[in-house]
Amino acid sequence: MAEKDKKQTAKQQSAADKQAAAKQASKDKKKSATSQVDELKAQIKDLKQQLADKDDKYLRAEAEIQNMTTRFKKERAQILKYDGQDLAQSVLPVLDNLKRALTIEVSDENGKQLKKGIQMVHDHLTNALTDHGITEIEADGKPFDPTLHQAVQTVPVKDGQKPDTVVQVLQAGYQLKDRVLRPAMVVVAQ
Repeated sequence: MAEKDKKQTAKQQSAADKQAAAKQASKDKKKSATSQVDELKAQIKDLKQQLADKDDKYLRAEAEIQNMTTRFKKERAQILKYDGQDLAQSVLPVLDNLKRALTIEVSDENGKQLKKGIQMVHDHLTNALTDHGITEIEADGKPFDPTLHQAVQTVPVKDGQKPDTVVQVLQAGYQLKDRVLRPAMVVVAQ
């Protein structure tokens, strides 16, 4: 009987060992599953962070594109607004010479015809410039404005004149829309 008890005890021990091993295996599986879940959670967190970074980069790139588009539209509008500025500056001396030619007094018929032709050219040129937004700066009798006028001489104030007033225009000034092409050269009463 002692042997039977030994066998039964051995069987019980073996069963207990198997149960312990099964419990240990179950614990190992749980630990393994838990570590896998933790790993997957870490991967999810990492992927969410990468997605947020990509979204941020995309939004910044989109905003930069919109800013560039707006800037290009403004620059293009500026270019179109002041288109022809260089040509106008080149033509202004021609207009000055035509004005000087018109100030010459003529007495014979040929001179009068020539002056009439010069007047027509002057008028056509002035109209063409006006049609493109180029206008003469009014200066005579106006208050001196350093943004529009260039004072080349000052004279003492005479009767009826106000100080800091333009009393004589030596060379006409012109502006293209709101931009000064050439300031008027003037004499100012001080």
